[in-house]
Amino acid sequence: GCIFSPFHLFTLSPLNVLISSSYPPTRKQRGVFLGRLSLTILCCQYILHSEKVALQAENSNFANIKTNGWEMILLSFDTEEFDVPREHGVDISMEESMRVSVFGTNRILDCLQTNAVKATFFCTGNFAEQAPRVIQRILDEGHEVACHGVDHWRPQSDDVFRSKEIVERISGVTAQGYRQPRMFPVSDDDIERAGFRYNSSLNPAFIPGRYAHLNAPRTYFIKNGVMQIPASVTPCIRFPLFWLSLHNLPEALYHAMVRRVLRHDGYFVTYFHPWEFYDLKAHPEYKMPFIIRNNSGEAMVRRLDRLIKMLKKRGETFVTYAEFVDSKEREQ
Repeated sequence: GCIFSPFHLFTLSPLNVLISSSYPPTRKQRGVFLGRLSLTILCCQYILHSEKVALQAENSNFANIKTNGWEMILLSFDTEEFDVPREHGVDISMEESMRVSVFGTNRILDCLQTNAVKATFFCTGNFAEQAPRVIQRILDEGHEVACHGVDHWRPQSDDVFRSKEIVERISGVTAQGYRQPRMFPVSDDDIERAGFRYNSSLNPAFIPGRYAHLNAPRTYFIKNGVMQIPASVTPCIRFPLFWLSLHNLPEALYHAMVRRVLRHDGYFVTYFHPWEFYDLKAHPEYKMPFIIRNNSGEAMVRRLDRLIKMLKKRGETFVTYAEFVDSKEREQ
């Protein structure tokens, strides 16, 4: 279980008070700022202490165990039209959003090809129809194509079925998995009826305004005959190790937490987006928040490359999600 996530701090942050305060701040605003600052410091101390204790315990337990490639890496990319500016009141055309995403997807594929590793690309119906040559490149280079809804900005109730039809028609292969746009809830009955073998629409963390899944299973499980593959979070604290974390955390810390998940779970699941590999800092018109544009573009390519190289050096095995399902079914 989990009792606290560091992303709580986004809602408690004293910076929120500074941003919204009048100038000069009132006495009440100063008091709220100091109160939140104290709470933030205490929370950070708790997080650091908890992670340190957990890491020390696991290092002791696993000191005599040598990794030999048994752990599996499930690297994935939500391959969608770039609609994030819409969340910040910026209208963006389909043509421009596709240009950004196609550019980023090709950068990702170049990085994977250089490192000779495979991944899973969860593609929207829009992306598949607008960029069939990119879909073909994904398949030609040994990766898996799965489904990610139809229109990322306007999800519809029948997207589970329509996205499967579109992606299979464009790719010419059977789509075995699904991920709901923004990892929001999706009908388990629809997933089963559509014939998907797995669903990866769960981030088992608490991120204010986005996810509230502290009681959800942290590792894979079966529901209605379909394997559910949540994104990886750290044990106990449930710190999310998704795309935003690699953008903003010191790489050494992120890598250490990934290794901790591998020791604890035996596999690691994470996801990114093509538009992260586009230089968002050079486009203030998109109005991207700092935590999104930070380390975007070429800097993100380098971060992904170093993450892959670290994992390869440890002898980890990169698999597609379908291969992961196959391996777990064989174990049963």
